[in-house]
Amino acid sequence: MRIGMTYDLKTVYLSEGHDEEEVAEFDSEETIDAIEGVLKGLGHEVVRVGHVKDLVRELTEGRSWDLVFNIAEGLHGLGREAQVPGVLDAFGIPYTFGDPLTMALTLDKSMAKRVVRDAGLPTTSFKVIHSLADIKQIDFPYPVFIKPLAEGTSKGISKDSKAGNEMILEQIARFLLKKGKPLIVEPYLPGREFTVGILGTGQNAHALGIMEVVMRTSAMDAHNSYSYDVKENYLDLVDYILPTDIIAQKAVEYSQAIWRLVRGRDGGRVDFRCDANGEPQFLEVNPLPGLHPVKSDLPILGRLVGMDYKAIVTAIFDSALERMAMPQRKSPFESRRIPEHDENLP
Repeated sequence: MRIGMTYDLKTVYLSEGHDEEEVAEFDSEETIDAIEGVLKGLGHEVVRVGHVKDLVRELTEGRSWDLVFNIAEGLHGLGREAQVPGVLDAFGIPYTFGDPLTMALTLDKSMAKRVVRDAGLPTTSFKVIHSLADIKQIDFPYPVFIKPLAEGTSKGISKDSKAGNEMILEQIARFLLKKGKPLIVEPYLPGREFTVGILGTGQNAHALGIMEVVMRTSAMDAHNSYSYDVKENYLDLVDYILPTDIIAQKAVEYSQAIWRLVRGRDGGRVDFRCDANGEPQFLEVNPLPGLHPVKSDLPILGRLVGMDYKAIVTAIFDSALERMAMPQRKSPFESRRIPEHDENLP
């Protein structure tokens, strides 16, 4: 099969003047190389496409692929993760991971929480903050936790994200709102933190496993959350364990229900944190999981349960093929494919 790859390469955006935090969700060459290596090892032809603008240019020039392995996050707007899926849907090209509805719904943490809450699954109260005036509408007790409404990779989360009173919350919100993006405030959850890895689609989806994120005592002095800095320095600050108790099993059951509820496809993660009573509360779902072979949570969890990187990427790819009912076959675009540039041709 001829497989296209869509992604946002961190170095490309840095070269255009974007800062490190803006591109925190984007991928490194190491990630692209690793995914490409797995797909080529399965016997497929792989074509690197790039971000959404690269994709549009390739399509308007007449190129296409049997399937696109999409990990593009997008740069602008609350629907940015839906951009590549939307373009591919318009051209009738199948792809890995969620469709535009799933991507837009889950990127907005408040919308995802509304859907989860309406389904009777556990998640906390929340308020969306567009301006400092919205803080006055908070009707749950302090301390609270504030973070960007629609970011991943713990962007915008730091040791200062916990606020013990309205004055401190206002100070934090004033700083974060300077970036021009909405925020979400929730009651602070003091308990254990879990991430559940999911593989598959619909009724074929299953939990790869559950991983508990345990901050080391030395790290708790400087960090009170699984922040961007902590994730970047996880080897020194965090221990990952495989919990087997009843609370962890509850989180696994909730995660599978939530994954099907938001129509997640192929693979992803569902994150929880426990409240003061020890009960897991839904935080967010990631239908476009990080796939760095070493540092991303899903591959880390895979290693803990004995599933290597190749097996995870293959499972994601096989799930896409299964739901699209696409057998291994010659590309239907073979006869009208535009050839790659040959420097020996005029």
